[in-house]
Amino acid sequence: MVPIGISLFFLGLGFGLYVTSQGLPWWTAPALAATIFAGSMEFVTIGLMFAGFDPLNAFILTLFVNGRHFFYGLSMLQRYVNMGWKWFPTIAWMCDESFAINVSTQLPDDVDEKSFYFHVTWLNYVFWVVSTFIGGLFGNLLATVDLRGIDFVLPGLFIVIFLEMLLNAKNNNIRLFGVAGTIIGVAMLLLVGKSIFMLTSMSCMFVASYIAYKWGGVRLD
Repeated sequence: MVPIGISLFFLGLGFGLYVTSQGLPWWTAPALAATIFAGSMEFVTIGLMFAGFDPLNAFILTLFVNGRHFFYGLSMLQRYVNMGWKWFPTIAWMCDESFAINVSTQLPDDVDEKSFYFHVTWLNYVFWVVSTFIGGLFGNLLATVDLRGIDFVLPGLFIVIFLEMLLNAKNNNIRLFGVAGTIIGVAMLLLVGKSIFMLTSMSCMFVASYIAYKWGGVRLD
């Protein structure tokens, strides 16, 4: 969680600085971070606030930006069960980073996996909200600091996790789906552009996986 916390800290500082630079009060940043908690959507929301009341456009834009969470939820259906009171916050606060860690980490036998999922999730939530709080208050002090490249920490983390899962896959079917998913993602990026490629890519992957399961007899377990 340490490298994730560091990367989220700098991203949160940037968001807090962005909010105050638009003339909004400093507390707007942590308020949006705590209630939306959807990564890029917080940044997009600032533009929507100044664009006027348009709920339909806001809904469609949010679906394109964060539609991937539908697929995250489907992937975690069997993991986030029998969690008691931890169930709701673990689901409500799930983000890219929490999903990546919880779905890929091989836990020792003496570690309770439900507690692990919960602690990873709330830590990421706190990292993000606290960093936006600090950014809203003091982000202007870092406006002159060159932080170029720090935003690659999270993509780099996801690439490493993906490669680790690919190399440690239990069978070649899983590796094949991983490679196919990469090809689909690149193809959608070229075809539809970066604004909606995530949603279209995951939709194609979902359809391909369902066809392979239903009619191809593929079982990944």
